[in-house]
Amino acid sequence: MNKLSRMLTLAALSAAMFAAPVRADDVKAGDLVISQAWSRATPGGAKVAGGYLTIENKGTVADRLVSVSADIAGKAEVHEMAVDNGVMKMRQLDKGLLIEPGKTVKFAPGGYHLMLQELKGPFKQGDKVPVTLQFEKAGKVAVSLDVQGVGAQAPGDGGHMMKKMPDHSGMKM
Repeated sequence: MNKLSRMLTLAALSAAMFAAPVRADDVKAGDLVISQAWSRATPGGAKVAGGYLTIENKGTVADRLVSVSADIAGKAEVHEMAVDNGVMKMRQLDKGLLIEPGKTVKFAPGGYHLMLQELKGPFKQGDKVPVTLQFEKAGKVAVSLDVQGVGAQAPGDGGHMMKKMPDHSGMKM
């Protein structure tokens, strides 16, 4: 092996070692692009998990996320967490969530999220959890949540960072 080949091989290996973790693939449905779909690993016995993702509406007409379903959960809902008079409150969005044209909505810990309840099994780091999003216009869209570490705050975060927002993945409902 000549010197150039060795250098290129070493460079490729180095790049692979420090590359960002693989994320879920973007899913396109009509004018919507769903990306960065993820969840956290659940502690033993947990019956609740959150799902997070980003929805971008590249069209000129609004669409609405009306519901979510998942075979691994007995119940799945679209939720919002917000501070009301200094108190963090979580609620189901009964009418779904409007995705305005040209806008991006991020589902993240402490804000909008998918609430997966009555889990039929644990989420383990490295798993892919299939969910189905139901939109008014785009219809049913299958997405896989990439399961990160228990304390993860974002996709690609192995859960080693300290938690910044309340975690309700271990709550019993």
